[in-house]
Amino acid sequence: MQPKYFLIALFAFAFYMLYILYQPFLLTITIAVLLAISTANIQHRFEIMLGSKLLAASLSTTLLFVMLFAPLGYTLTTLTIQLNHIDSQSIKIVFEKITALIDSTPPFLDPIKIYLHSWLEELNIGSFATNALVVAGKIGSYSASFVKTSFLIIIFYFFAQYNSRAISDFLKRVIQLPKQDATLLGFEISSVMSVVFYSIIVTAIFEGALFGVAVSFMGYDGLLFGILYGFASLIPVVGAALMWIPFMVYELAKGNVESAIFIALYTIVVISIIADTIIKPMIIKYINLKLVATETKLNEIVIFFAIIAGLSTFGFWGMILGPAITVFFLSLLAIVEKHQQHNRFNEP
Repeated sequence: MQPKYFLIALFAFAFYMLYILYQPFLLTITIAVLLAISTANIQHRFEIMLGSKLLAASLSTTLLFVMLFAPLGYTLTTLTIQLNHIDSQSIKIVFEKITALIDSTPPFLDPIKIYLHSWLEELNIGSFATNALVVAGKIGSYSASFVKTSFLIIIFYFFAQYNSRAISDFLKRVIQLPKQDATLLGFEISSVMSVVFYSIIVTAIFEGALFGVAVSFMGYDGLLFGILYGFASLIPVVGAALMWIPFMVYELAKGNVESAIFIALYTIVVISIIADTIIKPMIIKYINLKLVATETKLNEIVIFFAIIAGLSTFGFWGMILGPAITVFFLSLLAIVEKHQQHNRFNEP
């Protein structure tokens, strides 16, 4: 056997063993690397400001934890506690009032009444409290898994930021892509991931804060429901409705018609129309121009469907993975197209 074939066989064996060894952490590492790519411009600014790569990576990691993982951890923990202390009698009273409210609607809504009554019967109010405890147990189990995953992502994210330049130079040497192709690939992925990440953060914080302030005046936990609304708002089309409609129905069941009308109008007019349609795009554009420094060429509709596909396939982290996979594929197509045009141009 020639030495080069022996070396290839050894490399293939080593690669396979590495895959077996790190397979449980591949998704975690991928998410951490993509988050590091998304915030590379922030890391670069911190390095210039602090004059230390270690301090910059530490600050970036702390910021990511505070903005993304701490709110999720708080929400999961609080929901578990609330569901464990749920009052079945109060729930029964609320459902009775909802039933009476449905019965009092005008006759022309009879077809909808039948559907709503059927839906309430399927909920099985008698076992609702038991089901709530089961859900609490599942959330508690997920919380433990989330804490473990978050810890690993934070660790990998720190090392990805701290060693970003060394990793980038090593990959360029190993892959041996032409400099222009490597620059195009890295630029497109970094730009799109930055746009997606900042859009997610701005949407969750801005709209979640608006909703949290409103429900806190109604006597609810503004921090908890603000965080929940923030993450729900990331779900296209129906996300916000998953939060404000239950609030409206619950307030109507309690007889608080004014509060129900307020939460509906406030969410639709202030958050969905003014904040989401007018103010949020301006904030995102400002952030992108300041941090990304250039606008991505990828169509916003493509990014939109990439996020939807990612959420459907990978769950929560799909909002990061979906756009990354899509832009990686489209960037490769752009490189292939460029080489084909170059070859046609040089043909005799």
